[in-house]
Parts: sequence; C-alpha cells; structure tokens
Amino acid sequence: MEYILSLINWKYVLLYLLIINIVGFLAMGIDKWKAKKDWWRIPEGTLMMICLLGGGIGTIAGMYKFRHKTKKLKFSVGMPTILISEIALVIYLLIKF
Repeated sequence: MEYILSLINWKYVLLYLLIINIVGFLAMGIDKWKAKKDWWRIPEGTLMMICLLGGGIGTIAGMYKFRHKTKKLKFSVGMPTILISEIALVIYLLIKF
C-alpha cells in the first residue's frame, strides 16, 4: 500500500477534488434554478453520486447556499454522512500507511 501511495501525484488528487466540488456546488445551483422554472431536473441519484465521488463539500455548500433539498432527509443527513465517512477513511489510510 505504501508503494501505491508513493506513486500518487497529490497535485492531481487535489485538482480532482477542487473540480468535483465545484461541479457539486454548480449542480445544486442549476437544479434549484431548474426547479423554479419547472424544467427537467438533475436526478437525485446524480447529485448523490457527485457527493460520493468526493464532491461532498461542494454539494453541501450548494445545498445550503441555494436552499435546495435541505428538507429532504436523504440530503440533509445523507450527504454530511458521506462526507464524514470519506474524511474518516482518508485519515485512517494516512495513519495506517
């Protein structure tokens, strides 16, 4: 595992996380905008997948900034749970290896 961690270029990992969080933030804003116009919406599964792929900070920030899906338990509890789990996993891996 140490060998794999040594091969990772952390610059690209951070760039990926920045981009996926911007995508998550914008997705929440776009979905809210579409909801107001009664247009086709971004599926909830897509929003959750963005969070699962590392965009938790962006999607949660977008959720509260745009006041979108804050009353849905799936989002108000689910997304922070995913984010905390991902942070705990990263901390565990960094300590373990």
